[in-house]
Amino acid sequence: MYMIILGIILLLVLFLALRAAYRNTFDVAIQKVEVNVDFPNDKKLNILHLSDMHIENLSITPENLYDKIKDMKIDLIALTGDQLERERNIQPFMKYIEILKKIQAPYGIYVVFGNHDYLLRKSSLESFRKTLENHGCIVMQNENRTLHLGDTRLNIIGIDDFSTRRSNLVQSYRGVDQGVNLVLTHDPNVVLQMKDAPFDYLLSGHFHGGQIHWPKPYHLVKMGKLARMNIIKGLHYHNEKPFYISEGLGQTGINIRTGCRPEITLHTLKGKENKSVTRAS
Repeated sequence: MYMIILGIILLLVLFLALRAAYRNTFDVAIQKVEVNVDFPNDKKLNILHLSDMHIENLSITPENLYDKIKDMKIDLIALTGDQLERERNIQPFMKYIEILKKIQAPYGIYVVFGNHDYLLRKSSLESFRKTLENHGCIVMQNENRTLHLGDTRLNIIGIDDFSTRRSNLVQSYRGVDQGVNLVLTHDPNVVLQMKDAPFDYLLSGHFHGGQIHWPKPYHLVKMGKLARMNIIKGLHYHNEKPFYISEGLGQTGINIRTGCRPEITLHTLKGKENKSVTRAS
């Protein structure tokens, strides 16, 4: 009888823990980060950053997302990979793109792919890219674009996924001229290879903040040197250059989170008169 009661108690504790972990996937953190770049002091650029949406395990509906971002001042939107992994979810994902288009970010929506996007068959991935482009997104696979913000050049450099060995720094930077270099990529480990690839700010994701971060995200050690250095989320510096790792909006494997929250981030690039800061809500 004692063992039966103990078993029931353990099952109840497990059920409550899993329910709490599932509820955490709805508890979105709004992060606001200010980073100094080589802009004139009166120049600012607000970037909405979403990563690891994993529509297969995403608790946030398009309507939820819109409610959280509709009052933000957003100039540019960056999606840094792992949008989806199944062909049947391409069209459902476009509902989120339509929501992002409602924001009317004047400099557009930029997308790079992550390792889960590459689980799609080649033909499906090509269809995904074409569908994104047909919806007005700019997709970059080792490509770059230049924006002119008054007299300031902003080079947006999309480096393909490092974890699946698709990143090509030479190709990504081909034709890049002087200006502020904003890098979008999925796996932040690529930053350790960028000694000769200049950047002013880099946005990434990939680690989900551990997703199951209790007591520590030991399972991330296989995901590269940064994870082994416990650099898995937030604002960091490498060779005095800032890079940011999003905790992601969705989940992978199982739709739970412990010790971390889904994340929406608003990054403000500004002139160098003030220090970089991070705020959360």
